[in-house]
Formats: sequence, structure tokens, C-alpha cells
Amino acid sequence: MRLAIPALAAAMLAASPLAAQTLVIGNKGENTVSLVDLASGRELRRLETGPAPHEIAVSPNGAQAAVVAYGGQTIDLFNVASGALVERIDITPNRRPHGLVWLADGRLVATAEGSDTIAVVRVARDGDGPRVRSIATGQKGSHMVAVSPDAARAYVANMQSASVTVIDLKNYTKVGDTPVGKEPEGIALSPDGRRLWVADRGGAQVHVFDAATMRELGRIAVGRVPIRVALTPDGRFAATSNYGDGSVTVIDTATLRTVRTIRVSGNKDFQQVTMLFDRAGDRLYIAETGIDRIAEIDFAGGRVLGRLPAGRQGDGLAISPVNTSPTSD
Repeated sequence: MRLAIPALAAAMLAASPLAAQTLVIGNKGENTVSLVDLASGRELRRLETGPAPHEIAVSPNGAQAAVVAYGGQTIDLFNVASGALVERIDITPNRRPHGLVWLADGRLVATAEGSDTIAVVRVARDGDGPRVRSIATGQKGSHMVAVSPDAARAYVANMQSASVTVIDLKNYTKVGDTPVGKEPEGIALSPDGRRLWVADRGGAQVHVFDAATMRELGRIAVGRVPIRVALTPDGRFAATSNYGDGSVTVIDTATLRTVRTIRVSGNKDFQQVTMLFDRAGDRLYIAETGIDRIAEIDFAGGRVLGRLPAGRQGDGLAISPVNTSPTSD
């Protein structure tokens, strides 16, 4: 259940109930995913996964969730409504998949940090050509990925090489590398695909690029150890999840200026990592792996409404519009 919700925040929750949605959480410390009903705040299912589940992507229709096994070389596909494992896809020779995006054309794009590659996977079992394709980044620590709205390009944050690699997803080739900060990790595109946002966890900055040319447009100082960056669905604001101080920095995307800081826990021991907005951009969900909870934030008000349950070291997050059914026991 949600924990420690102040009276005012509880009143806000009652005044604006959530539509039916399921939060999918990758519990990397116990090899499971949790399915949490966002309307009630209850965990309804916990499912076994491959080793060290991390990032999660939901299919375009919301019916399935894909979960990478960061400790192996597979991607699990789950039916969100029933909780059934649909398939475990082996992406060999790609190893240690991490960042993950599910494209509208039915492909999955995953970083493979253990092999310095990108894996492009066709979800459907039938079709032309190989089901799994590998594209070398030629960089170290290829950790997170963002994909353009037209699915033509992927952008990969390489932590150890301090760079971003651009991949041509139509021809399955590498376009080039761009140096970025000290240790880039979080990466996101504006909804229109024109600007690329990269969080440099080693430099406490966000770098903004023209996505077509990779020309740098600006840098913004943020909180300590910005480990993720996400944009509101309308593109007006960007936000960073600051692992080092348990906060969120909010940036006006038009002016590239910080407009406020949201104190989530204010404590680095909470190990604040993955962050995502709901589909309306009203709520922000942030994984606090150190306490096995997911903070739920009213974005407009900058208030922590409460904390949702997760398994051990819950980290990767995704939201499906599909209701999950509770377990029978």
C-alpha cells in the first residue's frame, strides 16, 4: 500500500483518481517483477524473471511488458493482464541487456553492455531476416538508449567511454560517436525527436543536443549524480533523478533553465534511480532501490504523495494501461 501520505496529498488523490493502470517494477535484487495497481497502490502480482531484471518496456498496445535480464542474455515477455510469461527471448551473442525501448513496428531495441552492442529484436516469431540483430557501438558501458519517434535512429549513452553513439536502425549501422561529459547515463529525446537530453552523472549536468546534427545546444547544472532524465509528455519540462541527494531537478525545456528542485527523500541512501512520468504527465514515479519502494509525486505541486511497494531493489519501471488480475491465493 502507499505509505506515509500527508492529509493534503491524500485529499488530492481522492480529488483526482487515477485511471486504471499497472506499474511494472523490475526487482533486480530478487529476479522478479512486481505488478502494482496504481488506482489502489496494491501489488497484485510478483513474477519470476531472468537474472537481475532491470529496464522494462511496454508494448504499443500495453498488453505485454518486456524485461531485460541484466545478469544474463535474455529478454522476458509477460502478459500484463494475466501475468503469464509469454516467451523468454535469447539475444545471444549480445550480453547483459540493460536499456530497452519497444518500437511501434514490433521491434525491441536493447543496449547490451556486456558485449558493447545494441540488440534489435523482432518480437514476432515469424518474419523475414534474423530475429536478433547486433550492432557494435565500439564504446564501453553502453547502458541506456533512446529512439527517435520515427524509429530511424537510436542514441546510446556509453558510461565508460563518456560518449553517445548514434545508430541507424533502418540500415543496422553505426553513424558515429559524440563526446559527452564525464560519465553519461540517463538519456531521453524530446517528444518531437528534435532534442537529445543526456544526464552526466559524473559532472552533475545535463547536456542538450540537436538530435539531427549532435551539435550541443546547452548545459544545465542539476543535483548530485543525475542518473536518469525524463521529459513530460508535452515536452515543456525535463527532470533528472539525482541519485546523490535524493532530489529531482526540473528544467524548462524552452529556456534551458532550472525552475525548481523537488526534494524526494533528500537522502542518498535511498538510492534513487529510475524515473518516469505517467501518460498525462501529472504523476512522477521514482524507484528508491535502497528502501524497496517507488515514490509517487504530484509533479505540478512538487509533493511526494506516498510510496508504493516493490520487491528487493526495485529499479526498472514502466506503466501499462492494462489492468493486471490479482493472484488467486
